[in-house]
Amino acid sequence: MADKMSDVTSDDRLWAALAYVFTPLVPIIIFLMDEKKERPFIRAHNAQALAWAVVLFVLNFILTSITFGLFACVWPLTIIPQLYWGYKAYQGEMVNIPVVSDFVRNQGWA
Repeated sequence: MADKMSDVTSDDRLWAALAYVFTPLVPIIIFLMDEKKERPFIRAHNAQALAWAVVLFVLNFILTSITFGLFACVWPLTIIPQLYWGYKAYQGEMVNIPVVSDFVRNQGWA
């Protein structure tokens, strides 16, 4: 995996960071860009960011329903890990999101 990631450009790092910070919008845009979605570094981060967005949406729906809307007040705090993961991606590092990263790798999406 290290040799696949050795040709990471600053553009790759930027797109990977944006995928986390502006999920799910940027990951969807990346999937529509052929030259971006084929880059291994972008592909790995993009798949994780999109999977995270789906998990976050489902959890938000369930927890907000259970708590009668109380979770909606706490939900904006989820941007904090996304900013951290975006920072790590911009540094050229791989991010390990518990459960999500393993799922994405096992599906062959990254």
